[in-house]
Amino acid sequence: MGRYHSLRSLLLAGTFALAAAPAIAADVTPDRLVNADREPQNWLMNHRTYDAQRYSPLERINKANIKDLRLAYAVAIGGTSAGENLQSTPLAEDGFLYIVDQWGVLYKIDGRSGDVGRIVWRMDPGQEKVPLANRGAALWGDLVIAIANYPARVIATNKETGKVAWETNLADGQVDLQLTAAPMAIKDKIVVGAAGGDRGTRDFIVAVEAATGKVAWRKYVVPAPGEPGSETWKDKNNAWQTGGGAMWVTGSYDVATNQLLWGTGNPVPMFDPYYRPGDNLYTNSLISWDPETGKMNWYHQYLPGDMWDYDEAGTHILIDGQVAGQTRKLITHSARNGFLYTFERSNGQTVLAKPYVDRINWTAGIDQKTGLPVDYDPKRDIQAYSGRQNQTMSDRTKKLCPNMGGGNNYYSASYSQKTRLLYIPSMSSCNEVTLDTNLSNKAGDWKGATFKSTERNEADLIIADPFTGEVKRKVHVPYPNNSGALATAGGVVFTGYTDGTFVAYDDTTLEPLWKINVGSGFNAPPMTFEVGGKQYVAIMAGLSRISISRHVFTPELRDMRNQTMLFVFGL
Repeated sequence: MGRYHSLRSLLLAGTFALAAAPAIAADVTPDRLVNADREPQNWLMNHRTYDAQRYSPLERINKANIKDLRLAYAVAIGGTSAGENLQSTPLAEDGFLYIVDQWGVLYKIDGRSGDVGRIVWRMDPGQEKVPLANRGAALWGDLVIAIANYPARVIATNKETGKVAWETNLADGQVDLQLTAAPMAIKDKIVVGAAGGDRGTRDFIVAVEAATGKVAWRKYVVPAPGEPGSETWKDKNNAWQTGGGAMWVTGSYDVATNQLLWGTGNPVPMFDPYYRPGDNLYTNSLISWDPETGKMNWYHQYLPGDMWDYDEAGTHILIDGQVAGQTRKLITHSARNGFLYTFERSNGQTVLAKPYVDRINWTAGIDQKTGLPVDYDPKRDIQAYSGRQNQTMSDRTKKLCPNMGGGNNYYSASYSQKTRLLYIPSMSSCNEVTLDTNLSNKAGDWKGATFKSTERNEADLIIADPFTGEVKRKVHVPYPNNSGALATAGGVVFTGYTDGTFVAYDDTTLEPLWKINVGSGFNAPPMTFEVGGKQYVAIMAGLSRISISRHVFTPELRDMRNQTMLFVFGL
């Protein structure tokens, strides 16, 4: 452990002290993470860079040669239980890939040859085989930081040997608390967002010391009685103890202002506002945290008193650009509720909020100054909003548009520094929900309603301008997009669909330039890396039970098999 303590001491001696000191060979230092754009060949963190743009400056694969893209190699991942799924983004450093399967098993894969991926080692945390998700790992020093569950843990593994260096239990006495978001390494800390909210947990964001795993700070999304925001939980059910607010997608980090920006999930029970009247802070929010102390800087709540599972845990992308002729530092977010929001990065002030999906019936619109729904009534404990979608005790079944999954969700949007546009994977369907208060405190499944698909689940890939809110172009696909988007300097945008089709689009016209169907659906995002002078694109296949259930009105996929694989493509 002395080596880790030495690195930690250097960090504490001054901000980014390692930047001026000789780096330990192959260590992923804070300076490397801050300046990840200087290593375009690597993908060192979940979203590649702290700004969560999921943009790669690599351009060896481009519009001119994309037609020659082919499968370079594939690696079977997991395969220990039926119904597995893969949702993680591979990390890449100097030709080695680090990936995580559903059970928290961490793999190091040697892809340096370019034509085969050999597993170097596996670290198995011994997780129970309970259906869940795992969205990836983080690199820090000579460690790979991953998460596992039952109990919820964060685990550091030596990237050379595959041996566990430390392990920290974060369950905090909550049996159903889960960890699904990839950790984020910031300076000398590892930040993790807790999940499992829909199972009746009180979620939090936590930082542990990267060198030792010791908890540095922990801040809960739902305030306890007497804490700021607790007055927005007006129930008599002690709902704050099981109130949700899951942080199940990795956030972003603004280096210049030292802000950690993370979205939070829905209040629980998710469809029953009568159980938990009030605005239910700080669920469905974008929150700015101080990564050193966990102090909240500011917040924006998208949907007070949410009753439709429109959580906003998805990525918040940091961008710089011109708004009305003025240079601004901004955050943009394609919300699950169907609106594209852009905020001032310094304080969360709303710049714009415009619809990016075609069908929205829960509100008449968003106030462009406050970012709140125009029909929000601060005097009401149970919101009605437009009155068209809110389920009530006397009118329990309603049509949700967009459906409860969104819009955009965990399948991340990307932003191209080349086109200065967003690429948003989005569901295009509606669904139906029926309020059932008997389900509002059902242990392990706090939904408060039943729900069902009422139409075929399909998707749009949307190009939108985050500086104006204008939708520029969209392409419709007859299958869900539960994968995510990758934008590249080569002018190509990659994404995958649940029917097993992996597609490359022109980043201006959305013309499909290349595609392949691998026979197993995607709900993991694509990434790209370079080794030996060649660029590769990688994506994991294998659908979750939720993704499979979306095929209820897709008869041609009824007998499609579900295989968990890593696919790597190159020229």
